[in-house]
Amino acid sequence: MTQMMTTREVSAFLKINEKMVYSLITEKGLPASKITGKWLFPKHLVEQWVEINTLNFPKPEKDPTLFGDLLVIAGSNDLLLDKAIYLFNRIQSDHMAVFANLGSMGGLRALRRNRCHIAASHLLQEDENEYNFEYAYKELEKLPAIVNFSKREQGILVQKGNPKNIESVSDLANSGVRIVNRAIGAGTRLLLDNELKKAGIPGSRIKGYGYEVQSHLNLGLEILSGRADAGPGIRAVAGLLDIDFIPLRWERYDLMIFKEVFFEESVQRFLGTIHDEGFRALASEMSGYDLSVSGKMIFKQETSDSVMN
Repeated sequence: MTQMMTTREVSAFLKINEKMVYSLITEKGLPASKITGKWLFPKHLVEQWVEINTLNFPKPEKDPTLFGDLLVIAGSNDLLLDKAIYLFNRIQSDHMAVFANLGSMGGLRALRRNRCHIAASHLLQEDENEYNFEYAYKELEKLPAIVNFSKREQGILVQKGNPKNIESVSDLANSGVRIVNRAIGAGTRLLLDNELKKAGIPGSRIKGYGYEVQSHLNLGLEILSGRADAGPGIRAVAGLLDIDFIPLRWERYDLMIFKEVFFEESVQRFLGTIHDEGFRALASEMSGYDLSVSGKMIFKQETSDSVMN
């Protein structure tokens, strides 16, 4: 069973006064649930929150396992990325790609520690126009090379026919609605939290807000099975499972690669796969993807459409 902490225990754990704990809930997203008027804090989520907000990690030595025929990708889960990895492994007989589903922030941490070649991320910045740059700089202290994998449509997945009449994020707080959520550190969870903040709705008001799954497909299956009424996710899952979808925004889903490994053969071969006609054919069979800048370098400029062929 999940270990819960009281406000006093969190105060001692973080070495701050109790009033500051309340401020962190509202201003910094400290994970908390309000039960019968009392704040409770899942200890493992508080620990994750601390790690996500940690700066100035020591720089690890270069991991020799990253230089060979095994390509390691870590970060945000995506159905089309799964297909790209399958295609890569099928056509590259002398190389193999593996994926670690760690969420966008987890991918950045793995990249920082030299535990992967590529981090897959879609972290929306506070300006709600750009993605990934600020988070990459904060976590990595330098900007990696950023290559777009695709644009994809994010929204709310709901049961077929939308029996709970959910039309917006605000409706997730309605009586009788139960959601399923993505884990802290996932870009999709960050998007939902941003939308809830704009609507003035704390997560504690939403039934099922703390019920988390690790992938888009698992979230969709919870809704398909009837165990949840709604949850944040991508249109591709709704199309695959034949459930309904309420759009929120198109987002940029990027691949981040340190320059030290960018020209490694396995990395270059995988980036080449994104331009392969077979990959384009696989993408055309799925809904909710836009490959207009796929495979192009992304640069931080005044607009989010700053790309290089």
